[in-house]
Amino acid sequence: MTSGFAFERLHHVQLDIPAGAEDECRAFWRDVLGMTELAKPPVLAARGGCWFRGGGVEVHLGVVPEFRPARKGHPGIQVRALDALAERLAAHGHEVVRDDNLPGHRRFHTADNLGNRLEFLEPLPTAGA
Repeated sequence: MTSGFAFERLHHVQLDIPAGAEDECRAFWRDVLGMTELAKPPVLAARGGCWFRGGGVEVHLGVVPEFRPARKGHPGIQVRALDALAERLAAHGHEVVRDDNLPGHRRFHTADNLGNRLEFLEPLPTAGA
């Protein structure tokens, strides 16, 4: 129990990108995943990077001077129709690595165009549902 505050939901996830990689981000987040690019506030747009939203998920891609793709840390994005997403990613040349080690879920890992690790998961149907 917290004292005087409550968590509501995750607003966004930020992943690092190198300077000038916005078009590669658009090719993945917009063109492959079908997310909508959001306009960044002018003061933040001056820093580079880009933001995307799809469903209730928002991803911010921020420029860092010494970029290294996240190989372990990653967002876990819950989806509906996991197999359709896996097929779309594979059709666009992204490796899909299935992992059935999370009880109650089907999931896989992949990487964006810059090598950042991503997890997509879907809850298993509950018994009697």
